Amino acid sequence: MIALAKFAPMPLHKYIVRRILFAIPLILGITVVSFIIANAVPADPINANLPQNALNNEELVAAFRARWGLDKSPIEQYFTYLGNLLQGDMGVSIKSRNPVREDIQQFLPATIELATFAIVIGLAMGIFFGVISAVWRNSIFDYVVRIFALIGVSFPIFLLALMGLTLFHAKLGWVAGPGRLDFLVRDPPQVTGFLTIDSLLAGQWETFLNAVSHLILPSFVLGSFVSGIIARITRSSLLEVLGQDYIRTARAKGLREDRVLFRHGLSNALIPVVTMIGLLYGNLMAGAVLTESIFAWPGIGRYAFRASTSQDFPAIMGVSMLIALIYVVANFFVDILYYFLDPRIRLG
Repeated sequence: MIALAKFAPMPLHKYIVRRILFAIPLILGITVVSFIIANAVPADPINANLPQNALNNEELVAAFRARWGLDKSPIEQYFTYLGNLLQGDMGVSIKSRNPVREDIQQFLPATIELATFAIVIGLAMGIFFGVISAVWRNSIFDYVVRIFALIGVSFPIFLLALMGLTLFHAKLGWVAGPGRLDFLVRDPPQVTGFLTIDSLLAGQWETFLNAVSHLILPSFVLGSFVSGIIARITRSSLLEVLGQDYIRTARAKGLREDRVLFRHGLSNALIPVVTMIGLLYGNLMAGAVLTESIFAWPGIGRYAFRASTSQDFPAIMGVSMLIALIYVVANFFVDILYYFLDPRIRLG
């Protein structure tokens, strides 16, 4: 009886509560690290935001410091920020004079839309090519896939974006150019901030197709990096799984090769792939600055770049917290997928 109780599966709700409790101190630590990094930058926001002829005005400089809390000690600034953050207040941007939360709500949907399309394309291509490479190991297909994966991982994203724009948009005209929509296409009524979803909700099919056409090229550019990593992980993991004893046993029982490959092999080989999804999605959200700049994509990456160049500390802190939370949430959902994919988690 005791042995059975020891190996009884953990309920899903208990597992979720445990993951949430683990995430709380992690998020608190993120606020500390983000604040330290933002304030460790050797630059003065006064020089970046006040005109040169106002820097000699001591009263104006003092008023600026008092307005943005720069006259307080770093410890006071942190606890003030943390107290406001717990109330949902991320501060006011020095550059735009808007609440940081409103700025993020304006720019974030574009980045989520782009990153989601990119991760879907990257996963589809990576898993497909990884399976082909593993099944036909040391064949011409394997060598081509490995070269493709190496190029996808090592090729500079900004250079691939420029080449894609030049060839597929400027020369061939196969895909739409920079921006989220053409100039003559009207925006759908804003409901979610995602143009593809909002255009479908409004029944604007022309707008939907135009939004998708603008997503294709930047999504493939970002997805190429994801597909290269996923292809290599899928190949190595599947090769390891196909060499296990239970795979040989399944074949000895007379099971069809496709059933052995997909039912017994791929389902177990995808566990390392699931591990990478959270990290890769976070990378797409945080590392799309150059891609968004090249494609004139009004996303959070361009907002972060503008905040960093103007020493906009509230905006920098807001974006840092946002990206960190995206990593935490993405990995939280990966942990939930682990619960269903790996029986050891349920028994743990």
